[in-house]
Amino acid sequence: MTDVRKLYIFLCGYEIIRKSACTRGLGDNFILAVPICAYLLDTAQGLVMFDTGLDSARLADDARARALFKNDKFPAPPIVLPEHELLTQLAAIGVAPDDVSQVILSHTHGDHVGYLRHFRRARVVIQRVEHAAAFSDEGRGRYFFSDIASPDIDWHLIDGDCEIMPGLDAILTGGHRPGHQSLVVQLPESGTKVLTADVADLRENFVSEILGSAVDDVAALASIRRLNAIVASTGAELVPLHDPDFVHNARLAPLFYA
Repeated sequence: MTDVRKLYIFLCGYEIIRKSACTRGLGDNFILAVPICAYLLDTAQGLVMFDTGLDSARLADDARARALFKNDKFPAPPIVLPEHELLTQLAAIGVAPDDVSQVILSHTHGDHVGYLRHFRRARVVIQRVEHAAAFSDEGRGRYFFSDIASPDIDWHLIDGDCEIMPGLDAILTGGHRPGHQSLVVQLPESGTKVLTADVADLRENFVSEILGSAVDDVAALASIRRLNAIVASTGAELVPLHDPDFVHNARLAPLFYA
């Protein structure tokens, strides 16, 4: 039995990135607009968010946005249009941030924690090693530390794989970040979905076992292979967060998977 009833996928904007940053060293001349996604799970134990998108306020000033986001991998700042706003999309399906009982963070990069501060009543689930890295001296110096810095956040630290509830498992998939985690979700009709987060950006990474951005290449490759093994053994569907082809053909909110 599973406690998960519905899965919503939210398209929260796009990052402009060189393909070679997604597929290590391959496609340097190609520029991709890759989706930014967040997820809502309607469960018997309450509403659960997986990641919270990018705070569009950081894009309001063009000069500031370019200073924050433009570099050798990202030739231009992200694009977040009004229809991509996470809170607006939640409101369209009748959900307010205070209705959400848990937020699970894959990791602490800015396109995953942007609206965390709005979920004031939620328990925030994060890997202990990721929390430690984010709150280290180096982590506190990052541009987006303010997204996770509120003393009111109700952190719940976990160590490694963890059953959040029946049908919802967080699994440690380090590499992209020290404490990156993915979700394995069992739905009553659609079967099992593996929400990869940033283990790798594109389906191509999983098909050909190609690395993308990582702080630990050995762990990143092991995580790609681990998710592939879960898919092979369970018949699950891989849900890559940043893959444009997948996301553009997915059932996006207000539609859902049951």
